[in-house]
Amino acid sequence: MEIVFQKDYLSELYYTGKTNDKQHRYQPDVIRKYAKVVGILDAVSRKEDLFRFNSLHFEALEDTGYYSVRIDYHYRLIFELEAKAGEMTLTICKIEDITNHYQ
Repeated sequence: MEIVFQKDYLSELYYTGKTNDKQHRYQPDVIRKYAKVVGILDAVSRKEDLFRFNSLHFEALEDTGYYSVRIDYHYRLIFELEAKAGEMTLTICKIEDITNHYQ
């Protein structure tokens, strides 16, 4: 599965563990867990494989075409899946704070 980052800060966080974007700064623990989750996404070959990882809480977001997995109790990773020429492309869109999302 090919991984594409929609925004530069997402790529920087994954590859370097930090970002120059002052608006998207996270604790080192969150960045480490983010990199681990992206590594899992990169290792799977199809979306059905994500159901094996119960800790990710993989789900389709209602009527949006997006999917999400949990980074930890406070953050989730939003992404798109698209099939191109028989290969899946996963586009990482954003990290969402879910502490206030469900209230």
